[in-house]
Amino acid sequence: MKRYCTIVVLATMAIAAFALDLQDFVLSGARPKSVTAMKQAADGEHYYRFSDDSGKILKVAYKNGEESVLFDSGTARDCSITEWDGYSVAPDESRILLWTASEPIYRHSFRADYYVYETRHNKLTKLTQGGGEEIATLSPDGRMVAYVKDNNIRLKKLDYDTDIEVTSDGLKNSVINGVPDWVYQEELGMLSSLRFSPDNSILAFARWDESQVPMYSMTLYEGDCHSNADYALYPGRFDFKYPVAGENNSVVTVHSYDIETRVVKQMQLPADDAYYIQNITFGSEPSQLMVSTLNRAQNQLHIYCVNPRSCIAKKIYEEKSESWIDNDMAAKVRFYDDFFVIPSDKSGFTQLYQYSLSGALIKQLTSGRENVTDFYGYDAQKKKFYYQTTASPLNRVLMCVTTDGKPSSLSPDKGTSGASFSATMTYFVRNFSDVSTPNQYAIFTAAGKKIRDLELNAEYAGKYAVAGVPRREFFTMTSDGVSLNGYIIKPLNFDPSKKYPVIMSQYSGPGSQSVLNRWKLDWEEYFASQGYVIACVDGRGTGGRGKRFQDVVYLNLGKYETIDQIAAAGYMASLPYVDASRIGIWGWSYGGYEVLMAMSHNAAKYAAGVSIAPVTSWRFYDSIYTERFMRTPRENAAGYLASAPLSSVQNLKGDLLIMFGSADDNVHIVNEMQYLAKLNATGKLVDVMVYPNMNHSINGCDIRAALYAKVLSFFDSKLKR
Repeated sequence: MKRYCTIVVLATMAIAAFALDLQDFVLSGARPKSVTAMKQAADGEHYYRFSDDSGKILKVAYKNGEESVLFDSGTARDCSITEWDGYSVAPDESRILLWTASEPIYRHSFRADYYVYETRHNKLTKLTQGGGEEIATLSPDGRMVAYVKDNNIRLKKLDYDTDIEVTSDGLKNSVINGVPDWVYQEELGMLSSLRFSPDNSILAFARWDESQVPMYSMTLYEGDCHSNADYALYPGRFDFKYPVAGENNSVVTVHSYDIETRVVKQMQLPADDAYYIQNITFGSEPSQLMVSTLNRAQNQLHIYCVNPRSCIAKKIYEEKSESWIDNDMAAKVRFYDDFFVIPSDKSGFTQLYQYSLSGALIKQLTSGRENVTDFYGYDAQKKKFYYQTTASPLNRVLMCVTTDGKPSSLSPDKGTSGASFSATMTYFVRNFSDVSTPNQYAIFTAAGKKIRDLELNAEYAGKYAVAGVPRREFFTMTSDGVSLNGYIIKPLNFDPSKKYPVIMSQYSGPGSQSVLNRWKLDWEEYFASQGYVIACVDGRGTGGRGKRFQDVVYLNLGKYETIDQIAAAGYMASLPYVDASRIGIWGWSYGGYEVLMAMSHNAAKYAAGVSIAPVTSWRFYDSIYTERFMRTPRENAAGYLASAPLSSVQNLKGDLLIMFGSADDNVHIVNEMQYLAKLNATGKLVDVMVYPNMNHSINGCDIRAALYAKVLSFFDSKLKR
């Protein structure tokens, strides 16, 4: 389950005029400028980016910004396409893989028409005649492309224009080769398992056998946004495999394909702990296929070094937790010639650890009561490790530490700084913002010396940061004796002698963070401009505060989050400028779930709430996310019962608006339908807004304008006098 960015486009609403032209903002969706997505060049001195019209690929020097054109749609031979969706460049720049006509499959995956551009001959060639490939991947030498079509892997050798079948057993809703199944994509963040060995001799991949996973069917209608006339009189449906908590998952195995002999082999991983294949990558040698695994309870992580020819696996790392292991950990492991670096929270806070490839601990690289939130890499020449960490839970700071344990900072101590490093760790692009500074992008040397600015958003800052826009103010409060962080956004022309209605905003999901020192101008600021005080508190279970603070929700989702949200509402009610009888709560996804939990608590005193796309019982939600925190329903029956809004419908207090998309492949419509059925049985009345054919994000065709208009209208009718 992921949090969704909610950019406001309130085109249908009347907006008051302020010194700051907020109307222009909401009508145009104005936001700080970003820099065009960059991709590292292998030389470490350059990066690639699309031109503004996505018709060219530019090669840019980090040091001085000098640009050259690597690919140009206007001059390439046999090219009739003027705009591209994405690209990847071979390390030696001999070939470029480009794609267009992307068609979404699930929320993150897509199929597209891929093309190969030969730089020496300035020639563009379509990868296959039919198009519609998935996860096409260039080999390191740029001479081959592996891709998936109809659930099977194929390998195209570009020098000989041959297209070879690697697998043949792929079948829709049964066996998938190379492409992860739905739940792996959604909850483990894996979109492809195709991996070439460093010497281009082996293609490794995973195979998902989802034949025993239960099927889920979504009803589709003609609709109006991207309408389908085939469903005008009789609805259609979309069927896919979706494992709910406690049900069968895909059986996943790891394989190697010898490119010369065309032999496929299965790797010998222990079945007892290799339930989930969390990550696959090659080390620096073709004999080092690194495979990370999790058991079903997701509290045991193992890393194996597997020889892809002999298929023999050697365990080089093991970690166990009394709760769960962060699924991002294995994805952030970096392997080097004779060691690897892994983040772990086994000390109580996430730190970096260095291990030899034989599995021996070399040293703990970082320490303290702060959490490492990203690891960027290691510079062998300077013997430095680069990472991002919390400097108090509200901030994100860039750091480096030497092999002898000397740390140094590369960014301000306050605010949110992120980095994208060059391939050789010589330069990095820093993105910085705080509550009063819109995003600023600049290039630095690895020592922290600024080379040049890329985008300061000066014009934007002058319009929105300097002018009269509602601002976020941080505060702390206590719940059950635990200190919690929050922010308040007050209306423009705030009058402390008045009594204001309040909208409590929250997400509350395990490991998430809403209260951060970063720039954001969103629906909350707009609602504040309409006379509301907006408040947000990160309760227990959220991130940035260490393992103990987060793990308290284990096996009891919704319990402590609800205690803390009710305490936050009580804190707001105690403020002299708040009308305690006019407090509302809102949330989306996990936040929508928490709205239902909080409004059904015995101590709840919310006047109104808006719950969007909520889980109403964890029995309905997917296996990987749910079992990570709750174990299976058989192991934790009482926890599932107590954590379900369905169990406390009769206690619901206050006016409620439920909103959801009918084609949500993530939080299925069964959640809302069962909740509404329970409401009907108890005689309770609520408002409902359904978005036909919309998914979990409820986006597209300007539907967000109507959605936020509905939310504001509902709160106006319930909280304003």
